[in-house]
Amino acid sequence: MDVVKLVDMTVSGLGYELVDFERSGRGLLRIFIDQPEGISVDDCQVVSNQLTRLFMVENVAYDRLEVSSPGLDRPLKKEADFVRFAGEKVQLKLRMPLAGRKNFVGIIGPVSEGILQLDVEGSQVAIELSNLDKARLVPTF
Repeated sequence: MDVVKLVDMTVSGLGYELVDFERSGRGLLRIFIDQPEGISVDDCQVVSNQLTRLFMVENVAYDRLEVSSPGLDRPLKKEADFVRFAGEKVQLKLRMPLAGRKNFVGIIGPVSEGILQLDVEGSQVAIELSNLDKARLVPTF
């Protein structure tokens, strides 16, 4: 049984998006959820209660469950995330250097066939999504 798929199906069924899933060595399961209008404490409670029941039925071993919003510096994982947040500022870390750099900050442009167009201070940089190590939104205040 794939716990991540189980969690994703359950969270999606409740009307939320699974942003990230972390499992720590000490039995902690950390689930990050989102929806276009944002996440409230009540949303986290609904998902937590549902997952607690599901884990009991499916015999998923864990000591502690945390459900929260991804925060303002939300991680971007899937191509759909980059499409959704087009025009937003993002901080990227690459696995393999591109033009001698691994770190980029820029504005998310179009994504096509696994290639992200990133506007870095007026210059367009094409980045393969498969080369991304980490990507997070940069909050603007």
